[in-house]
Amino acid sequence: MSAKTAGPVAVHGTGKEYWRRLGADIRRDKWLYLLLLPGLVYFIMFKYLPMWGLVIAFENYVPFSGVLHSEWVGLKWFSYFFRTPTWKHYLSNTLILSLMNIVFYFPAPIILALLLNEMSSLRYKKTLQTLLYVPHFISIVIVVSITFVIFGTSGIIYKLTEQLLGHPIKYLSDPAVFRWMIIGQTVWKETGWGTIIFLAALTNVDTELYEAAMVDGANRLHRLWHITLPAIRSTIVLMLILRMGSVLDTGYDHLILMANALNRSASQTLDVFVYQQGIANGQYSYASAVGLMKSVISVILVVSSNKIAHALGEPGLY
Repeated sequence: MSAKTAGPVAVHGTGKEYWRRLGADIRRDKWLYLLLLPGLVYFIMFKYLPMWGLVIAFENYVPFSGVLHSEWVGLKWFSYFFRTPTWKHYLSNTLILSLMNIVFYFPAPIILALLLNEMSSLRYKKTLQTLLYVPHFISIVIVVSITFVIFGTSGIIYKLTEQLLGHPIKYLSDPAVFRWMIIGQTVWKETGWGTIIFLAALTNVDTELYEAAMVDGANRLHRLWHITLPAIRSTIVLMLILRMGSVLDTGYDHLILMANALNRSASQTLDVFVYQQGIANGQYSYASAVGLMKSVISVILVVSSNKIAHALGEPGLY
């Protein structure tokens, strides 16, 4: 009898011990937990509680009827989206922009962080970092306005390329050039800010490794390849996994501001589609269904990328 009851007693004792240790940790680090509280409240209020509204993706939602009294339609809006002739067009535009983002923007902060790390003068390094952070705080509306002024038909870049090439490049109206403009704006605006994480990871590199490599005759390129990059490899993999979670997220504000009647074939993405259907047309259930589908695919991509990272010997996200 004692052997049979030993299990539950042990489990119960372990549970009490866990809560006792947790209480002791909270009392010991109460100020750290207090600092955690605003962020926790933010995520609960604005990330988790709004998930209740996802139920309208399975309803024919009518604002006057409310969530609880709207007609339940199941997977109607999901099937309706895939029956729409243009869904492949929206998806292809989204994937093209996301792929270009990963290929051209994702490595940019890494390369810039490595270049900044090689600077010997701390004063110039800090000054340059500050200047590189500034574009992140400029509103995308201002960035688009500057783009129109410089690359518009009366802009200096437009006229300069027309004189050099003999014919103008339609930066704002050509769909093929439009994608490069979006990526260029993103790189200019966010690259400096993105270096923060990688520069923080570089501070953990033991300087004695560089000194030992120099003694062995390693030049700067060898030290970069064999010491610096391996030191931040796990951070790069982690950021890439997180980036995979936003493959279908291109943002709608940036694209809507840059869109016009001539480049519309390249500017119509899933995020723009959700905005148009949900806000402009008032089809809340339809927009929620497409948004939910995007979120589910993003979770699958993150989990899959994390498993691939584990298979390659990296710690991954979790």
